[in-house]
Amino acid sequence: MSQEKIYRPNVAVVVLSAEYPAKKDVFIAERSDLNDIWQFPQGGIDEGESAEEALFRELEEEIGTRDVKIISEFPEWISYDFPSHVAKKMKPFAGQRQRYYLVQLNEGAEVCIDTEIPEFSAFKFVDFSELSEYIAHFKRPVYEKVLSYFKEEGYF
Repeated sequence: MSQEKIYRPNVAVVVLSAEYPAKKDVFIAERSDLNDIWQFPQGGIDEGESAEEALFRELEEEIGTRDVKIISEFPEWISYDFPSHVAKKMKPFAGQRQRYYLVQLNEGAEVCIDTEIPEFSAFKFVDFSELSEYIAHFKRPVYEKVLSYFKEEGYF
């Protein structure tokens, strides 16, 4: 008898620089617990919290600001499985079920990854065309699907 996989509800955020649309630079950060693994800000949705509330909370917790405007939202939940070494630490979850947002930093917004519980060791803004160079293998299908959608919608 097979056991049904459990996915952690999560929000993920594609953060555009304040210079968008003149520059199509996207925020990407290196995880502090995994060497050379870059990702978008993301985090769990707490019980009773909406995905949008989690979006702003996670941005503040991970990059030190909630000074953004929402531009778009991926139209469906999207899931991925953790690699086996991560899944062991995240039991009972087999992976994450995510809601993706596209946001832009407001002019004057400041990013600070030196937060109360730092999740990132470095960050940078890279041109949309360079993002694929940074995507972790296990997140690649999800990132490609989400980024393709935002591109098809005319944001890139």
